[in-house]
Amino acid sequence: MEQSLTPAQRAESDALLFERFLAMPQTAESGTIFLFYGMGAEPDTRQLLPVLLRQGKTLLLPRCLPGHRLELRRYRGEEHLLRHRYGMLEPDDSCPPALPEEAELALVPALCYDEAGMRMGRGGGYYDRFLTGFPGETVGLCRDALLQRRVPTEEHDRGVHLVLTETRLIAGQRP
Repeated sequence: MEQSLTPAQRAESDALLFERFLAMPQTAESGTIFLFYGMGAEPDTRQLLPVLLRQGKTLLLPRCLPGHRLELRRYRGEEHLLRHRYGMLEPDDSCPPALPEEAELALVPALCYDEAGMRMGRGGGYYDRFLTGFPGETVGLCRDALLQRRVPTEEHDRGVHLVLTETRLIAGQRP
């Protein structure tokens, strides 16, 4: 699993995932993209930020709020990121807030995905709450080694429209 991947294998996996994500028509067609700033064993999505900015995209990052809610903020550069108590970097107060409907595409984090587009998150429910009302397209990046046949789900769990691995594009959940 993930822990058994070497740093070189993770870097190779990230490069393939990002190449495929950037080649998706949904990415090319979206002017505003909601991303997460990868942490731990997640894909190192910070590599995507300069590429997407050069393409003229508006980038939004999440900020955790009380009540396990997410707020979207416009990305203004790494100097405007603060470390949250959970360990991830998130936009500071100088980054203007954005409405979820401004994002045409959302890249959704997970520990792993399954073949139906369901995700295993970190247990806080932040993204499940967010995805309930999100009108745009959703994509999950998942290393082939972590793709599951089925992850355990509960009624409140929300999946993604597409799961992208190094070798596959899987149609997932549809509203």
